[in-house]
Amino acid sequence: MRYLNRVAVVTGAGSGIGRALTCALAREGARVAAADIDSSGLADTQALSGSDRVSAYPLDVTDRAAVLSFAHDVRRDLGCASLVFNNAGVDLYASAADMSFADFDWLMAINVGGVVNGTKAFLPQLIEAGSPQRPARLVNISSAFGLIAFAYQSAYSASKFAVRGFTEAVHQEMLVERHPVTVHSVHPGVVHSNFGMNMRTADTEDRGKAVQQYERAARTSPDKTAELILRGADRNRPRIVIGPDGWVAAALPRLIGVRYTGLMAWATRLNNRR
Repeated sequence: MRYLNRVAVVTGAGSGIGRALTCALAREGARVAAADIDSSGLADTQALSGSDRVSAYPLDVTDRAAVLSFAHDVRRDLGCASLVFNNAGVDLYASAADMSFADFDWLMAINVGGVVNGTKAFLPQLIEAGSPQRPARLVNISSAFGLIAFAYQSAYSASKFAVRGFTEAVHQEMLVERHPVTVHSVHPGVVHSNFGMNMRTADTEDRGKAVQQYERAARTSPDKTAELILRGADRNRPRIVIGPDGWVAAALPRLIGVRYTGLMAWATRLNNRR
């Protein structure tokens, strides 16, 4: 009964965590507005959900006007949104020296701009839909890379630290202003999905090797990730950490402070030699 007939919004719903969240919410009885730039992936998500509760909306989260229009369409078609999951994201494997400005801007527009656009567009609906007995939820997907930084992931780490900071500030604002909206920053480790296949790399990097490293590091399934996200939000956890690698990323700065960067550099050199 926790999600029955509630209106949920999921970006990046065409694959991975977004697809798993969409299917899980539909099974629980929510009416889901599933959004993605990949129309084919959206259609597959609708089919896999096995539910007529999933409505597909092709959307580029970097297009602010389109996101604002999307929020209007969701309200018109399904009702006031009370659950929003800003999940759309991309990756760039490149050193800071070798990555292009164009690739950096592309990643930041999606990973940070998409979260800001989605939050701004739907926050008025969340505030209206929530109540002390049944608060609305804003869930922004950061990453384990938003807890500690990784070599060759400077752009991605910067974007996920930004999502974490933005989300934690919004969480405080909801508390200060006593709005009935719970706010959650999600930090998964590496998830089994096509996320690695879609990453960009610098021209100087071996893309096949980068994808192989991603797949070797994946520890958690999208379905398990979605389950833990919903459980963490239900328990009103402001920070939701997922997967063994996610918990390691959360623990390292607490245990050894900024010295973790030297440890991570050593591990990266060792991995490269292998």
